[in-house]
Order: sequence, then structure tokens, then C-alpha cells
Amino acid sequence: MSEPHHNIALLVHTCDRYEFLYPGFDIFFSRNWDFKIPCNYYFATEVKDATISGFKKIKSGQGEWADRLTTLLNSLEEEYILYFQEDMWLSKPVNSDFFKQLFDYAKQHDCKQIKLHSASVYKTLVTDQFMEGFNIATIDNKASDFLMSHQVTLWKKDFLLAQLYKKEHPWRNERKGTRRLKKLNPLIHHVDYFAENGANEINQNKKPVKRSEYFAVSFNSTLNDNVLCFIDELKSGNAAEKKYGKDLQHHYDHELTHDGKSRPKKTDLFKKFKTWFLKHKN
Repeated sequence: MSEPHHNIALLVHTCDRYEFLYPGFDIFFSRNWDFKIPCNYYFATEVKDATISGFKKIKSGQGEWADRLTTLLNSLEEEYILYFQEDMWLSKPVNSDFFKQLFDYAKQHDCKQIKLHSASVYKTLVTDQFMEGFNIATIDNKASDFLMSHQVTLWKKDFLLAQLYKKEHPWRNERKGTRRLKKLNPLIHHVDYFAENGANEINQNKKPVKRSEYFAVSFNSTLNDNVLCFIDELKSGNAAEKKYGKDLQHHYDHELTHDGKSRPKKTDLFKKFKTWFLKHKN
């Protein structure tokens, strides 16, 4: 029998500049998630207010990415963190039985990190453990990249906190955190539960039950092509959803950043050199 899981926090870690994405996360999470899954739900901003269905709002204050996440984790009592970000939009329903078994397994085996997203950067080793048809594989740390990633993962909170170094922005944390984890060489588990951006399974599964999926709709602070399928779905929604879909389309078409600004144009190296040369030739 499953045990109650008040020691699990589903944390959506956001930044205020991405406020434009909050409604999309809310709409598609609500459509595809089962809130009977036994965990506590937190939507974390910096200083802005946000109302997200089914979530308690919490705030980190301003600061660098790793510092803000550290503040949030230290404010939570739960032992395990199911980590999401606001640009990860669910596109297929989840299976509540899977998550109940997952939480039991993590607690019973004192798991430090269970990656729940399929991606080709991971090389895995098969085990004899299965959950709803999914193999509970282990990561080949030496052969894999992104041992530290910010995709959907179940973390033991203390272990996640140990991977957060002061002043690290997210890209540095993934890059340097991966190097640190390769040196540490911990046991990292992997389950093909979410098809990240539609990715295929990478493990030796046995006809898994009800695999879910999410797409990351943001790249470099602008919408990417993944958002288009969500825009199409919003067209058949209520008035507010249709309007939001039009706003998303406008941002996508005009390559606006999530705070509504034009994306800075990059100057190629030749133009930069020419500008420097003309400025300094005399």
C-alpha cells in the first residue's frame, strides 16, 4: 500500500521576466495533470504575484538562479522535490499510479536523483526494476552528458541543494554541475516517463503504461517552434484562451522576448571588426 507523500513538493521554479508564460503553463498543466497525485504544489516567482490553479504561490526574492533556488528549497519542509520550470508545458495526460509508485520507490531506496525525461544525451544501464512497464534504469555517468539538468526530475532536496553553488546562472550550473557530478559519480536513476520535446524512449521498457509528454516552449527568452501546437489547441478554447493564443502567436511571429521586447540583433564578427577598425585606424 502506498504511503502518504506530504514529503514530496512539486516545485515550479520561474523567473519574473517569463511571466508571459505563466498562463500557458497553468492551462496545459491543469488539462494534463492529476491533482490527486499526493504531493504539495508550489509555484515560485521572484517578487511578482501569480495565481496558478492548484498551486500555493511562494517567492524567492531577486538574485542569481542558483541563489533563488537555494532560498526556495530551504523554505520547504518536504524531503523530495519534483522539479518543473514555467516553460515546460504538458501535452499528454499523466498516470497517477506511476507517481505513487515513484514516490514510494524513491523513499525506499533513498534515491538522490531520478531523471524523468527522455533525451539522447543520457546513456543508461538496464536494471531488473520496473514501474508501470518503465525500466528504472541507471545513468552511465561517464558516457552521459547533462548529469546536472533542469528538466523534469525527482530530486532528494539535500542532494539538489549540494549541487547549487552561489552566483551560478542556469547554464553555468548545468555545465559545471555536470563536471562536479561526474567527479562525484553518484547513483542516478532514469525513467522514460516524459517524452521531452517528443523524444523517443531510451530504455529497455516493457510496454509502458500511459507515457506523458512535455515541450519546452522557450529558447533564449523567446518562443520556439514547440509553441505552435499549443497555439493551435488554444484556438478551440474559451475567450481568454483564444486571446492568449493570439498573444503567443504575435510574440512568436515578431520574435519578441517574453517581456515583450524586440530580440537584440547579433552583429557578426566581420561587422564588429570593421567597426573596431574604422574607429581605431586613425
